[in-house]
Amino acid sequence: MGLNRISLYTDGACSGNPGPGGWGALLIWGEHRKELNGGEAATTNNRMELRAVIEGLKAITRREPVTIYTDSTYVMKGVTEWMRGWKARGWKTASRQPVKNRDLWEALDAALQGHDVSWTWVKGHAGDPGNERADELARAGIRR
Repeated sequence: MGLNRISLYTDGACSGNPGPGGWGALLIWGEHRKELNGGEAATTNNRMELRAVIEGLKAITRREPVTIYTDSTYVMKGVTEWMRGWKARGWKTASRQPVKNRDLWEALDAALQGHDVSWTWVKGHAGDPGNERADELARAGIRR
């Protein structure tokens, strides 16, 4: 991985769903690493997955290509497959229901602006070092 690409590993966690939750993000740019996390008292796993990506993107100050590594198909498919249709339908699903977590989807849409992003799905809890660290950060976020 060269200095011209940023890797963003993200994860969300919940103790109960809904329940106390945490998010974690690990940014890697060359030899540089930045770890972020936070939590909420009453939330869901999907909201924490979204928050991890939003906060990770907001922490990027360089305009370099970004690869987002996530174990959340919800977040990845939401951006790469569903969001365009949701926006075209006024943030409604294909069945005309309101999009759940719209506030965070809109925040993620805004955070993505100006970034050249590619997405990579990683299997959770399967030994990927970046994903494992993001998971640790998310779990620590629950306790914050």
